[in-house]
Amino acid sequence: MKILLIGYGKMGQAIAQIALSRGHEIIGKIDKSNRDTLTPALLQKADVAIEFTGPESAVANIKQCMDVQIPVVVGSTGWNNKWEEIIAYCQEKNGTILAASNFSVGVNLFFAVNQYLAKLMNGQPDYDVQIEEVHHVHKLDKPSGTAITTAEGILQHVSRKNAYALDNKNPENIFIDAIRADEVPGTHIVKYSSDVDAIELKHTAFNRQGFAMGAVLAAEFINGKKGVYSMQDLLKI
Repeated sequence: MKILLIGYGKMGQAIAQIALSRGHEIIGKIDKSNRDTLTPALLQKADVAIEFTGPESAVANIKQCMDVQIPVVVGSTGWNNKWEEIIAYCQEKNGTILAASNFSVGVNLFFAVNQYLAKLMNGQPDYDVQIEEVHHVHKLDKPSGTAITTAEGILQHVSRKNAYALDNKNPENIFIDAIRADEVPGTHIVKYSSDVDAIELKHTAFNRQGFAMGAVLAAEFINGKKGVYSMQDLLKI
């Protein structure tokens, strides 16, 4: 499979290593220094594009892929407000997208367990819930996409919560404590607390390899497909 990497920071480099180890070819590496080389001609040489840039450029990059019907795996976060627009664009262009706030297999299992736990806790009003997420100091968006997906999973099932927030002023919100420290790859904790005990669900990433492997698996999964997909489709969760 021929892969075009749009975004070649630390994550892009990890993805390249895993893709090559699985027998794939990297036909291009786009970053800020050569952004102007992301042309329809280059895109059409790829079977799949993997996009890991940032919220300021992700939407334009996704649309460029869809314009020439190149399937795109999207790991950029912070552009959720454009999701419906991208879905409509994908349908209009007969394109293909698999976007995720986190490509780690372990994190996606964490999401599934989080939703199950939320269903159980909906009937336990004595427990309040909050989320803590810790990432490296280079991560600009707060809260993380993974924390948002986690919060959304809780909001689907815990009726006493209405939204999420980066402060704990409103008891009807899920407080997300977003911490940026050192070179932490990513830690997410869901904590239900009462006056007598606490229940915690935690995922800790040790490095970027899990995220990178998931992105490559996603690229393999959507190669040759049309439509909108998720990691739940890939993992059959």
